[in-house]
Amino acid sequence: MSLVLFGISVITFLTMTLAPGDPAEIIMAGQHEGASAEKIAALRKELGLNHPLPIRYLVWLKNVLCGDLGHSFRTGDPVAAEILVRLPTTLTLAFFTFLFAASVSAAGGIVSALFQNRAPDKCHRLWTVLAVSIPDYWLGLMLMLVFSLKLQWFPVAGGSGLRAFILPALTLGLSVSAAEGRVFRASIIEILSQDYVRFAYSKGLTRTAVFIRHVLKPAMLPMISMWGMLLGHLLGGAVVVESVFSLPGLGKLTADAVLNRDMPMIQGTVLTMTLMFVIAGQTADMIYDLLIRHKDFL
Repeated sequence: MSLVLFGISVITFLTMTLAPGDPAEIIMAGQHEGASAEKIAALRKELGLNHPLPIRYLVWLKNVLCGDLGHSFRTGDPVAAEILVRLPTTLTLAFFTFLFAASVSAAGGIVSALFQNRAPDKCHRLWTVLAVSIPDYWLGLMLMLVFSLKLQWFPVAGGSGLRAFILPALTLGLSVSAAEGRVFRASIIEILSQDYVRFAYSKGLTRTAVFIRHVLKPAMLPMISMWGMLLGHLLGGAVVVESVFSLPGLGKLTADAVLNRDMPMIQGTVLTMTLMFVIAGQTADMIYDLLIRHKDFL
């Protein structure tokens, strides 16, 4: 985890530092002040941008190890405080999206596998291809157009309460539920062809008992890893979807920071999202290992 966080922080720092544009000039332009060379130089010195790249990174790294993510170039507020304010929105969106994606992928994979090469399976495969092919930003705009502008069932952008998260959760969860449903389907089909499953049928067990005891449990193992990666991705913040629906989460905060070249905010949000992604992945691996070692699971 430490190596991953260190590598991501270095890549993020170099990418944003070497990108075109001067953060001092962008800040001055946003404040509608005359961007004279003297003012820009003074602001660069105030922000610490006049130091060499290695020194700037080492200073930032030292502060992070001491628990200080720095202050925003744009607002001057502490980065950690801003992240804590935005985190509940991202957690709520991740929760609803995860519930939707996990339930839809599990149900679709089971039905498709049990009716292999028949009408439900063909419909499921067609749906997965369409769902994976649709870009999230386009789907979000279409859902907003139909359900927000035309039917007025949900807020157009932002909003408060659970209704504000339904359309973003559908937008985020549609493609991932389709992809995971295909994986679940393939896993079930592979297990159904095993000898021990046919032997269970020969002992007189019902189809439901065989499926629950000998098929569903081992088929869930690869899904645990995929759900862990999905949860890490969602906790990391969906930049595009949060921007489309104007949800004040980590993704929207990161997008705004990139547009304003707010280096401390970018470093802080990316580090936080990476940390949550790694923790979710490690937790899924631990659960996978525990289930494998549990003699009554398989």
